[in-house]
Amino acid sequence: MTNNILIENQYKRTSLFEKENVNYLVRVLKRFNTVPKINNINIITSNNEPNVFKIVPNKSIVIGSLFLEQPVLALVYLRYGIEWQLWYKALSGEKEDTVLCDMAAIEVTKIFYKLLPKDDKEKLKSLDYFLIDLIKSEEVHNAESILKNEALQAFHGLKNTNKEFKESWKPIIENLAKPTEYLLMDGGDLRLNIDEIDLLNKYGCRPFPRPEAFTFASSTATSVSNYAFDKTDKVRSILIRNSLKNGFEKTTIEFSELLKNNLRKVFKLYDGCEIIFSPSGTDSALQIAAITQIVSQNDITHVLVASDETGSGVPAALKGCHFENTTALNHPVKKGDKIEGFRDVDVIKITFRDEKGALKSTKQLDDEVFNAISKTNELGRHVVLHTMDQSKLGYQSPSDELIQRLNTLDKLSMQIIVDGSQLRLDPKDIKNYLNKGYIVTITGSKYFTGPPYSGALILPKSVGELVHSVKNKLPEGLTKYYNHSDWPTSWFCSKDLPGGYNYGSYMRWNAAMVEMDRYYRTPILYRNMGIEMFCNFVEDSIKDASFLEPIYGDETKTNSYNSKEFGIRNIRTIFPFFILKNNEALPIDKVKKLYTLLNSDLSDQFQDSSLETIRLAAQKCHIGQAVNVKYGNDIESAVLRISLGARVISESWVNRDISLYFRNIETQMSQITVIIKKIELILDTPELLD
Repeated sequence: MTNNILIENQYKRTSLFEKENVNYLVRVLKRFNTVPKINNINIITSNNEPNVFKIVPNKSIVIGSLFLEQPVLALVYLRYGIEWQLWYKALSGEKEDTVLCDMAAIEVTKIFYKLLPKDDKEKLKSLDYFLIDLIKSEEVHNAESILKNEALQAFHGLKNTNKEFKESWKPIIENLAKPTEYLLMDGGDLRLNIDEIDLLNKYGCRPFPRPEAFTFASSTATSVSNYAFDKTDKVRSILIRNSLKNGFEKTTIEFSELLKNNLRKVFKLYDGCEIIFSPSGTDSALQIAAITQIVSQNDITHVLVASDETGSGVPAALKGCHFENTTALNHPVKKGDKIEGFRDVDVIKITFRDEKGALKSTKQLDDEVFNAISKTNELGRHVVLHTMDQSKLGYQSPSDELIQRLNTLDKLSMQIIVDGSQLRLDPKDIKNYLNKGYIVTITGSKYFTGPPYSGALILPKSVGELVHSVKNKLPEGLTKYYNHSDWPTSWFCSKDLPGGYNYGSYMRWNAAMVEMDRYYRTPILYRNMGIEMFCNFVEDSIKDASFLEPIYGDETKTNSYNSKEFGIRNIRTIFPFFILKNNEALPIDKVKKLYTLLNSDLSDQFQDSSLETIRLAAQKCHIGQAVNVKYGNDIESAVLRISLGARVISESWVNRDISLYFRNIETQMSQITVIIKKIELILDTPELLD
């Protein structure tokens, strides 16, 4: 039989296939990309027993045809059945331990239900089904209640002969009995939460695939791809199996080290460098603040270049303050308050733009950095220089010449941090920075389009050895932010951090590295040609639209893109633009509203229009969210961004077919045209922005 058949033997044309039913069923079953794919488990519908739901262990799931007439109900039951089969397979030879399968399937299905859109939950309200009642209840399901629940056992027909719920199962259930889409938003903070209508987070994306949207939002955040989601889904299955076989702690440590080693391989890094994963780029800034404090006894000054184009919480994190009201480990805190154990430090902010909104020249920026550091050095303070490569709008600073000039200062105590969070860097760029002794911050969620939040610090060998030798401990308040396993376990400084593992962070990094791997599988010549081809088209398309005004005209001001050698950091891949109406830039609130409208289905607003207009209005277009920038000297406005992401390249390289590759690039270029046309449609319908 064919593997992974979702609906088998449903050949008769019944009322199920009426137009309205089909459309709704298709919409709901699209969410099957969030269901684990298990080889050799077939899902079979039964017309003879329309009310049946039966799990045939290790073989199939049988579901009655009446379930499919209520697609949300069918989806929930199938989610339970497939999860049960996943854990049953993972049990290997211990088939009497089916209580584990019952418990895990319930836990996963409860979370799955909570993530359903509000409209889908409404359709379950009036239904009287045992499983629906069970997952909707607020009751905590412990081992004892599951063991006694004969209705659950009736689904698969196996008796729980083993009456013991093993202690070793508890951490496996707690960490891995969660849907993959939930893991991808777990272990971050409130910004990853999704709304109950559109299932979008603060960044306009989802923790499961969103193939219906045109997505060029890599300067902000992107919904996970089908490819990366499926790979990460399979990793969860492997981790469950290995945890049951080898123990949870051993399996988790090995997985964490595997991720770090894979990252080293992707960027061809030497073994001596240390990698510290973090829930977000802002958490990486907090880690830098903590490391600086324990290695330097001097007073500390952070010089933050591009403070107007880095993460909004970074200045607070560098001061050792809470930057959100919830930590990644889900502890409530008060935003802005000092984190326990941090010393007072100075943060000097150096912005890319002046008070009038004009972009500063390379010389202006270099002079500001030099003056800030030389004055700080005269005070005998330790300097942490945060350089930018590249910012939200695609800029870099300071220049290499400025760094050489700083080296002439007497008795300078300084550590350089490279903010490479956009990760628009080639492996040689990262190695070059590490060879100079710089710490590099990266994320897997920008250029490489992994799920948001996946941050990491890469420390050169010299810095790692320095921290390893220090006998000071990290600030006490970091126990609310990180586990001991997040840091190099040999370091003395982190030994008081709590036990536990941030599986959300691990899974997001796994998805990001899946994207990195397939990106680098595209031959470099075609990769570079595709990048040039796509970026040239985006630049020309924005310039040709009379209602868009790019802000990247004079590149000499940015100290960027002047190398003769091809490199991702040497060309523009982020394209920010103002939106004009009657030759005036839209105010900030209307830019933000347009961004939301662009990412939404607006077809109901154009029901009396042509089919072409309705299709254009319906298309969801996700681009980089608004960044406040002055237009001229006095108009407060904001820019949106269309950005190249790694998927433009990797999803175009199919079957090693060169002609198909360039055709696929052109298809994505046509999506840019649609995005710009939809912006124009919104502008031509002013009531949408009121």
